[in-house]
Amino acid sequence: MKDVQGEKDLRCVPLKHVGIKDLRWPIELRDKTKGTQHTVAKVTLAVDLPHDMRGTHMSRFVECLQTLGPVGLHEVEGILDTLKERLQAEKAFLQLEFPYFITKVAPVSGQAAPMDIDCVYKAEKGEEFKLKICAVIPVQTLCPCSKEISAYGAHNQRAFAKLEIVATEMVWLEELAAIADAGASAPVYGLLKRPDEKFVTEMAYDNPRFVEDAVREIALRLEEDKRISWYRCEVESVESIHNHNAFAVVEKGWK
Repeated sequence: MKDVQGEKDLRCVPLKHVGIKDLRWPIELRDKTKGTQHTVAKVTLAVDLPHDMRGTHMSRFVECLQTLGPVGLHEVEGILDTLKERLQAEKAFLQLEFPYFITKVAPVSGQAAPMDIDCVYKAEKGEEFKLKICAVIPVQTLCPCSKEISAYGAHNQRAFAKLEIVATEMVWLEELAAIADAGASAPVYGLLKRPDEKFVTEMAYDNPRFVEDAVREIALRLEEDKRISWYRCEVESVESIHNHNAFAVVEKGWK
């Protein structure tokens, strides 16, 4: 059959990304404690397109996904190598957006329950392989100012720590979640009994932090990890007494 996509294009406009997006695909992830974990990802796959090629072969993107095993650094790079070879491209791009479940143990009762965090793997390969990992971890913040000026109580709320990193070695999503928890006023859990609720609310009250405090605490921990060559962190509080959210951002390079 005639290869229409392979026709010459005379407009001389190279394209940065050509591919498929919003494809839901079952994937298997590497899990620090259980070995592997199954989830569903929203997938974007793309390659660059030279100025003289009319189109690419979209079906080949899905074919390449068929070879994706438990997702780790080497597996992602392998998919990009395959895309470059099958589509005769100089650069390939892959993005996986997925929920990942970590098991958290309640601080007093010891009851364990899964908690989901939203994650993104964004990878590309031309001559070099680049992978950016993003995780959004729910945490709790308690306002130091509210605590200081109130006769009793202080406003507190759920917040979200968005950590984006580039690493030279494997950094587990569980490790990023632990770093976010340590930077906040208190962690968030999937299951809490009454003794746990008492512990967590009092922990936050004894550890009040603005979003500015939380993001700095997280940055210091990311800075100490020699596997992490670049990071960006944003903490956003869903304010409980305001009709706006508060946020703060830090990026590697401040030191």
